[in-house]
Amino acid sequence: MGDTVTTVIVCVDKRLQSPMYFFLGHLSVLEILIISVAVPLMLWGLLLPGMQAISLIACGVQLYRYLSLGTLEFALLGAMAVDRYVAVCNPLRNNVIMNSRTCNIVVTVSWVFGFLFEIWPVYATFQLFYCKSNMVNNFFCGRGQLLKLSCNDTLFIEFILFLMAVFVLFGSLIPTIVSYTYIISTILKIPSASGRRKAFSTCASHFTCVVVSYGGYLFLYVKPKQAQAANYNGVVSLMVSVVAPFLNPFVFTLRNDKVIEALRDGVKRCCHLFRN
Repeated sequence: MGDTVTTVIVCVDKRLQSPMYFFLGHLSVLEILIISVAVPLMLWGLLLPGMQAISLIACGVQLYRYLSLGTLEFALLGAMAVDRYVAVCNPLRNNVIMNSRTCNIVVTVSWVFGFLFEIWPVYATFQLFYCKSNMVNNFFCGRGQLLKLSCNDTLFIEFILFLMAVFVLFGSLIPTIVSYTYIISTILKIPSASGRRKAFSTCASHFTCVVVSYGGYLFLYVKPKQAQAANYNGVVSLMVSVVAPFLNPFVFTLRNDKVIEALRDGVKRCCHLFRN
């Protein structure tokens, strides 16, 4: 509901027609999709303990959606970091550099890259021979759990998957780090405390989201032996798949005056329509 409200507000309110809120709208849609990957099945299993089962095809679809949406999330977070850099360090040219055409291209490439990049990892995972238990010790079909159930020697494929995870995570983390290095340097040069506070407030929500998302995914995927670490991935998976998407609407709305103002005006208009 929080992500849906954020998406609707960004689409209908003219005050939020800027690159920052354009990316925020896509991030909200992405969070809705991430929640739909594992949470409904998890709740189904909690409410009906005897129904904690998933077919092999559904497991593959779930894994593909989870990895693709995660890759897409990092691409969007990297793009949002660059947008924050342009807005803080080069504000006079923000609308020229991050124009609508550039934003549409960045978002389109991110979506396409996210869903194409994870085709081979999922295909390679399900080409393995599984002869052990059919019990997945998690609330969704995680890659580490599936590799743990395989009877093949998974050392090579785990190394390739490790390199791909490093490419995705650090490929978006490096521009984020570089952007925030310049952002912090620029903010520290602002003479007034109120000016520094205002400049940092425009990046605080995105920075919080980056810390939560990267922290969880780095723990889950950037390690050579994913099968060995599968036993303690459940809590981190819960943080990444449930807690982080739940907190993001609050992080991006309650810390943003424009979104709060647009939401307040939207509620007033809805109340006025109902009274009429």
